[in-house]
Amino acid sequence: MRGWLVLEAARPRKNRRTARRLHEDLVALGYDGSYGRVAAFIRQWKHEQHQARQTTGRGVFVPLCFQPGEAFQFDWGEDWAVIAGRRVKLQVAHTKLSFSRAFILRAYPLQTHEMLFDALTEAFRVLGGVPRRGIFDNMKTAVDRIGSGKARQVNLRFMALASHYLFEATFCNPAAGWEKGQIEKTVQDARRHIWQDLPAFPDLGALNAWLEARCLDCWERLQHIELARSIAEVHASERPHLMVPGRPFDGFVEQTKRVSPTCLIQFEGNRYSVPASFANRPVSLRVYPDRLRIIAEGQVLCVHDRIITRSHGVPGRTVYDWRHYLAVIQRKPGALRNGAPFAELPATFRTLQDQLLRRPGGDREMAEILALVLQHDEQAVLCAVELALEDGVATKTHVLNTLHRLIDAKRTVVPRLDAPQALVLEHEPCADTGRYDILRRDSRHAS
Repeated sequence: MRGWLVLEAARPRKNRRTARRLHEDLVALGYDGSYGRVAAFIRQWKHEQHQARQTTGRGVFVPLCFQPGEAFQFDWGEDWAVIAGRRVKLQVAHTKLSFSRAFILRAYPLQTHEMLFDALTEAFRVLGGVPRRGIFDNMKTAVDRIGSGKARQVNLRFMALASHYLFEATFCNPAAGWEKGQIEKTVQDARRHIWQDLPAFPDLGALNAWLEARCLDCWERLQHIELARSIAEVHASERPHLMVPGRPFDGFVEQTKRVSPTCLIQFEGNRYSVPASFANRPVSLRVYPDRLRIIAEGQVLCVHDRIITRSHGVPGRTVYDWRHYLAVIQRKPGALRNGAPFAELPATFRTLQDQLLRRPGGDREMAEILALVLQHDEQAVLCAVELALEDGVATKTHVLNTLHRLIDAKRTVVPRLDAPQALVLEHEPCADTGRYDILRRDSRHAS
């Protein structure tokens, strides 16, 4: 009977035989006992198995001990905050030193690679160094595939981060949160002691600054669980054992995009403009937590603020930069009238455009004035346009003359250099006009 129960326990739950079926199978083999005796035996066997698991199985743990600078633990948590008047759900990155128990929290809108890289970079900055080992769970931003035992297929970008900061990444067994129990408890404690007193913030940067200050204050107030000192004092003793972080890791995620004929690329349902010279060409998109950087031919073409929306069914937004379309309107000046990117022109340019488009050829003249931004400082061009509007002469020629006067006025006079003389006159000659009479009497002098 015990052998049958061991075999049944190893089978899927839906395929296991019930106690009634086991009794029937025993009767078929010649057993003459009642069903009650079989059910009582099964209950006793299950109780023994439960007691064994409680004493030698998953219910028993070994206390862990860490040396200064040996390891840190990382985990994600979910919490809510009021940002810009809206209650939003945030992903909170928790990082904790295993020896001193110093911890730091940072909030992000998503759990993505670039968010993880930024969280660890900022954590090492606040903690004052990098431990020799990092303990993680099997999060998708770090592990691509879980193998047997401790085998893991680690994400290449995460490996680049670990190689940059020179720490060894170790991953817990699946569903084994006790292997990083310190950070698991920090996630629970932070929800009770920090997030309950959370005020409203204008943006995510203000929230993270408040969280950093609150964590540092907790270091001073909280006592270390094992040592008779505060967390701040123990952290100060651990800091010399941490590796110096050095240059921050450039934690971007790179994607290849193709620019559309309308000079746009698409990312996360939103569209962003690119300089017109790269239309219909591939570019490299580098994704950061708060910005998008577009690269091509070894140079940065443009940088956009990243738009992150969590609402479903909301149409994506289009972010234009009217400067990206200046090369197009040189060939197609008529696009100025209804071009969507030029709806965001500065007010001074809009006023000038309203006046120029009233007369023939004004669209081309306006396009040439806007093109001055590609060669001169934009503020200088705006100032020249304002002066031209004040003078009542809204023409390209007057704007150019005003712009040149502004530029020339900014030029500073180069100071005169007082260079040392190579030859120095030691004996100054005396003036003697009688020498000219000698030259006149000289017979060899040519007449």
